Amino acid sequence: MQNRVISKKDLAGFVDDLIKTKAAGEVIGIKAQGNKFNFGPLKSSGELRLDYDVSLLPPKKYFFPQMETVLKYEVGKSPMVEPLVGEQKLCIIGVHPFDIRGILLFDAVYGGKDPDPNYFLKRNKAIIIGVDCLTPNPKAFAASMGTNITDEGFDLMLTDLGGDYFVTVGTSKGDSLIGKAKTKDATPADLEKRNKVRKDAEKKYKVSLKMKPDQIPGLLDATWESKVFTDKAATCFSCGSCVMVCPTCVCFDVQDEMSLNLKDGERYRRWDGCMLTQFASVASGENFREHKEQRFRHRMYRKGKYLVERYKYLGCVGCGRCAIACLAEIASPAETYNLLKEVK
Repeated sequence: MQNRVISKKDLAGFVDDLIKTKAAGEVIGIKAQGNKFNFGPLKSSGELRLDYDVSLLPPKKYFFPQMETVLKYEVGKSPMVEPLVGEQKLCIIGVHPFDIRGILLFDAVYGGKDPDPNYFLKRNKAIIIGVDCLTPNPKAFAASMGTNITDEGFDLMLTDLGGDYFVTVGTSKGDSLIGKAKTKDATPADLEKRNKVRKDAEKKYKVSLKMKPDQIPGLLDATWESKVFTDKAATCFSCGSCVMVCPTCVCFDVQDEMSLNLKDGERYRRWDGCMLTQFASVASGENFREHKEQRFRHRMYRKGKYLVERYKYLGCVGCGRCAIACLAEIASPAETYNLLKEVK
């Protein structure tokens, strides 16, 4: 597979063809939403904004919807249960490397011996066209996490070279797709320019960790009793905004909803998060993390220790969404980990 270069004009034509023919399924892209950005269906290439900093919600929502019916049922003398497995062919354009890393974590969590069919029927049919983030938001620290670039998890990766895009081909599926566009072979000079553009973008991050990412689990091992967690959580609203915008939060709640006729209903799952007050409540009424400092500490340990131990992936990719969403301005893992290192 040879990496390619495509002009911005030809990329627009390529996207318009994808939208028109639906050869790769429904085309989803990053679009302006007021002065913010979000993923949504594209009507034309003119809506696509590959120069963005971060989306309001991560693209995980297309594989793991905010709310999803998983089965329908009927009660009575002959009860019936019908599993519902959603399947959709998508082409998602404009996914940043840190969000791709988040999707790779989801693959690990929802895979294994008993893969989640609702997740993988959507995930496996998707084409992911990424784009390097060259204008990071002021709260982001992806460069410190090593997630500002990725060499896996995408079919195609775009890097803005000015008048052209460098196209890194990640899979045979991506190679086949870009083969339908008007491109040329990437030269060593093109590759050198791409690498320089990435290096220049790395210097634009305003937040950084005061340690290497692989040192975070050890830091947390030594700081369970730290007053940092109590102090930081003091102003927490327990609103859950931080976990609801996170690209690596995998938790959900399951509920049944019976129809008014009391004969049938459905079971659905919806996003849930460990910063919400009832997340750790059980049927007996016990709440295993009743206090907000317990929930705050749990979130930091889950991001920096628990997921690494189980899945080999850190649970934070440094996108900055949680820090942007947090009204109390306490959600940034980088800020907490740096404080823990200072007072250790």
